[in-house]
Amino acid sequence: MRVPLSWLREYVDLPAGETGRDVAARLVRAGLEVETVEQLGADIKGPLVVGEVLSIEELTGFKKPIRHCFLNVGTANGTGEPQEIVCGATNFQVGDKVVVILPGGVLPGPFPISARQTYGHTSAGMICSARELGMGDDHNGIIVLPPEYEAGTDALELLQLVDEVLDIAVTPDRGYCLSMRGVAREAAAAYGLPLADPALLDVPPANAYGYLVKVADPVGCDRFVARTVTGVDPGAKSPIWLQRRLQKAGIRPISLAVDITNYVMLEVGQPLHAYDRNRVDGPIQVRRAEAGETLTTLDGVKRKLSAEDLLICDNSGPIGLAGVMGGASTEILDPVVDAETGAVTGTTEIIVEAAHFEPVAIARAAKRHKLPSEASKRFERGVDPEAARAAAQRAVDLLVLIAGGTAEAGVTDIAAPHPVRTIPIDADLPDRVAGAEYGRETVARRLQEVGCSVVGADVLEVTPPSWRPDLTDPYDLAEEVIRLEGYDNVPARMPVTPPGRGLSEAQRFHRRVGVALAGAGYVEINAYPFVGDASFDGLGLDADDARRRTVKLVNPLNDAEPGLRTTLLPGLLGALRRNVGRGNTDLAIFETGTVFLPKAEPKVAPRLPVDRRPTEEQLAELNAALPDQPRRVAVALTGERLPSGWWGKGAPSGWADAVEAARVVAAAAGVELTVRQAQYAPWHPGRCAELLVGEEVVGHAGELHPRVVKALHLPERTSAMELDLDLLFEDGRRVSGPPVSAYPVATQDVALIVDAGVHAADVAAALREGAGELLESLRLFDVFTGEQAGAGKKSLAYTLRFRAADRTLTADEASAARASAVAVAGERTGAVLRGA
Repeated sequence: MRVPLSWLREYVDLPAGETGRDVAARLVRAGLEVETVEQLGADIKGPLVVGEVLSIEELTGFKKPIRHCFLNVGTANGTGEPQEIVCGATNFQVGDKVVVILPGGVLPGPFPISARQTYGHTSAGMICSARELGMGDDHNGIIVLPPEYEAGTDALELLQLVDEVLDIAVTPDRGYCLSMRGVAREAAAAYGLPLADPALLDVPPANAYGYLVKVADPVGCDRFVARTVTGVDPGAKSPIWLQRRLQKAGIRPISLAVDITNYVMLEVGQPLHAYDRNRVDGPIQVRRAEAGETLTTLDGVKRKLSAEDLLICDNSGPIGLAGVMGGASTEILDPVVDAETGAVTGTTEIIVEAAHFEPVAIARAAKRHKLPSEASKRFERGVDPEAARAAAQRAVDLLVLIAGGTAEAGVTDIAAPHPVRTIPIDADLPDRVAGAEYGRETVARRLQEVGCSVVGADVLEVTPPSWRPDLTDPYDLAEEVIRLEGYDNVPARMPVTPPGRGLSEAQRFHRRVGVALAGAGYVEINAYPFVGDASFDGLGLDADDARRRTVKLVNPLNDAEPGLRTTLLPGLLGALRRNVGRGNTDLAIFETGTVFLPKAEPKVAPRLPVDRRPTEEQLAELNAALPDQPRRVAVALTGERLPSGWWGKGAPSGWADAVEAARVVAAAAGVELTVRQAQYAPWHPGRCAELLVGEEVVGHAGELHPRVVKALHLPERTSAMELDLDLLFEDGRRVSGPPVSAYPVATQDVALIVDAGVHAADVAAALREGAGELLESLRLFDVFTGEQAGAGKKSLAYTLRFRAADRTLTADEASAARASAVAVAGERTGAVLRGA
């Protein structure tokens, strides 16, 4: 919001010596963000005056139009004689009033002006355009002033060229500051001065004679005011003061009706729209769009409407996208001058609309149609619904004053009932929040300065003003008191930190997992938790796969990824693909994080209080509405696991490395992991391992399916693993290091012949059970199939390590334990010793 200081002084009687930087410092202290203070006209030096064109001589023989002019500049040139100037502009004629800078003056640049010889004539000065004076970017021609200004009048003052403009970055919760009224209220509070509220106008009450309006959606539009002005002079132009205020505020003047609506919007904060009454067909209606409807907006674009769009309509259909932009079919016509008679035709009857629309509906419509506007920017931040009547009256008054119109007696004012919002607040709450002593009188006074109604003693009953929808809780009110008293007055005290109890066992476990994987050569990443259908299509998941059911975000960062992840693999594999695409081909990465699993029956989360701790029931209700969020770990590998070099050929990563990563995580959790063959997307059906703790599946690992690798543009043989950490740690066990024995280990190898369909994990489990307590570890080191193993058979070779904690084992003890293990394996799986 650009705020000219000269305009601000109309509403707040600021001290005469206050500069723009002084005002900016006060506003910043009150919590507003003033980005810059622009000095307008500081580099312009006069004499800059109004000149009357006396004669024009067209010079020929040059590549561009050149005019030799004489102008009456009064006594500004010291002689009273006509001023001789050569000019290249052609948009003025004899008798016009223009802006002239005389020799000795300086234009922005700096560009000093002096008399000089050019095109065979003397040019003693310059006729100025808007851009040359720093008034805007218009350089199509020089400025032509209204005829009522006398030659020689000081143009610096006439055009209000010298001013200071505060550029304020308005946060979404302070939409009222997108107006001079709102900023003036903040300035008045900052200086402790009274406010001349521009919205305090005498407005006639609603009656039955106003233009007929029908509101079919009172939720989307809870206030609609319509006023009519007739007898408007279609040739009337915006006065200079009005144009200059718009220009300083960053809005380009267009036409009188449009300029007035923009001016009132900047002044009061209420967006307005003007309709040509003769082009409106029947009553104005406010409703949602219907299927197949279109609207050509003022920018000339034909837009296909959505059923969520809130429209302004007449009998012909949509004539405006409510709160965003009007339609071309009812816009105010540009004046047309008859060349013979000089008569001006155009819009003579104007309907002024001042309405209040639901912020969310307007924000979504502006985003949906990619059509941000000054109106939508204000509506989506919250507009004062009570300002509509005053804004409409102000626009009517200006049309009557400037365009010679007549205000019709009819007043339309449709208003939905608004419940009064009253917030109880302890009078000492701001004191307790800030750690300062304000007192009840200061609290009440500051709240009244922002427009609140305050009653009560120890507990204040505060009614926020209609222009502050952001004030909803006692702490919002406390913030208003603290910021107006000055954040710099809040004492700086270090909080007393209660002693902690260190990390929880779950936190320790998650750290152990990360450290273990990092020690195994993996690099940790953090991916975005957002997914879409394309993510699951790339993984080759079936249409009915439970992982496709996601928690959808209402306002996603990317429309293609509106859901929260149900698996870590999309983000992990995406990071893998980007690294490979940048030449990093040997990768081992991992991520730990939560996934979001929607519940069968979604519930709406309650809104918790902010002035006290929620009750256990409220917290339970909130938790019941949240999705399940188990914590998982996943790894992805590609390229060489062991690098090649002068020492020899390296080893490529594969499915076995992904399974080993799972064992590393299981070791950090202190659990025994069972590995079985399985088929589970997105893994290769012949190279997929199911990971179990006991009989519970906790994850999967292996090589990705070739179709997945191709779809995601990954290298061949890419492998991955994903584990549910909550299932590994569900009993909250403490993990301790293994006991260290001082006695030697006894190693026994055993090779068993089993049927090809027998799982190696089942054989290992049988061996472990049969070996008893003396078994320290068991490892499968060879799998063999062939003629020596027999048809339909395979050989599994294991290393068994035996050790006792209190003695050195004898050979007989180790052999007996081995024999017992083989016997149990034979009973459970049909295994026989190879060569037996």
